[in-house]
Amino acid sequence: MKTGYLFFALPLFFCFRVLAQHTHDSKLPDQIYSGEQGSFHVQGVAVDTAKGYVYFSFTNLLVKTDLSGKLIGTVTGFTGHLGDVDLDTETGKLYASLEFKDDAIGKGIRKQLGVTGESRIGFYIAIFDVDRITRPGMNAEEENLLNTVYLKEVVDDYQATVKEGNRNIQHRYGCSGIDGVALAPAIGKRRNSRKYLYVAYGIYSDTSRSDNDYQVILQYDVETWDQYGQHLSQDKLHQSGPDKPINKYFVFTGNTSYGIQNLAYDYASGNFFAAVYPGKKHQFPNYDLFVIDGHRKAHTSSTYSDNRKQKIKTLSLWRPVNNSSHTLTPGWHFKWGATGLCPIGNGFFYISHNRRSEDGLQETTLYKYLWAGTEKESFIRPQ
Repeated sequence: MKTGYLFFALPLFFCFRVLAQHTHDSKLPDQIYSGEQGSFHVQGVAVDTAKGYVYFSFTNLLVKTDLSGKLIGTVTGFTGHLGDVDLDTETGKLYASLEFKDDAIGKGIRKQLGVTGESRIGFYIAIFDVDRITRPGMNAEEENLLNTVYLKEVVDDYQATVKEGNRNIQHRYGCSGIDGVALAPAIGKRRNSRKYLYVAYGIYSDTSRSDNDYQVILQYDVETWDQYGQHLSQDKLHQSGPDKPINKYFVFTGNTSYGIQNLAYDYASGNFFAAVYPGKKHQFPNYDLFVIDGHRKAHTSSTYSDNRKQKIKTLSLWRPVNNSSHTLTPGWHFKWGATGLCPIGNGFFYISHNRRSEDGLQETTLYKYLWAGTEKESFIRPQ
């Protein structure tokens, strides 16, 4: 699971804190290289610090390495969009968002993979048994490595047509599917309570509409999901899954480009970290990084969708102590994190720096960062 421990200390003790934490965390490497991994960029990472494994999602490929970057195994054969990942170290299950859709992204993936036929629509959580990933080239459909669970709520919002004024617009709340995933306790509850799965919508960056300024996060009880899990068959997508999430939360951030790309929960601080591609609406700061306050229970507010006022459960954004900004969407400008953001303990995170190699292949290096959490600075690279 994505874990961590954050201190929000007074500036007087900041230098001491950095030194103490860096010493405590020295057993983990300062950086981990993924190797060159095909033509699609990395979407998310999960690090098992206890067993010493790293899991990289490269859109159509899941890669397993050790902490030195040595390749252990890969899962291939995906024709949809494999997104963010999170690991439950207690069960050995890796949860990943998996999309099959008919928009430009879905069609582009299929074209690049040479997949013919009509595009299909289905949004799933793929659940991998990571202990079975033992060699390169394991096929997602042909080997007993994963099950998938269908998310009807997402499909309904993606396929919906709603009114805004006199216009008909597609995709309720601007839903483009799903991406960020995180395992975490119930929001506002004790940190040692049972874990739930939180799944974040992708949100289209459409500056002409006003109903897409919230992030949408669904909460599911995965302890009941054995009844739903089905083998992956990409030629015949199944619809086995829960009818509704336990909760549907909204977070006011202003519009972003494709919603929360990476969602990570820190167990010690009790907060969620949400990395996004910045939006394009000029009335917002358009940050890259937000922190969602996991201590504060959702409050009831309202938004407009389909030409009517709707009650919603709204989560609060965290802001640093003595923050002088009066924006309703506190956050940070931070270049990295949208392709991989994983807490690893004591205020440290592994954060993906993705790039294309000289050979034209996608790769990433995870660098160790320390959370600063001040008004002007989010993460710092320890020296």
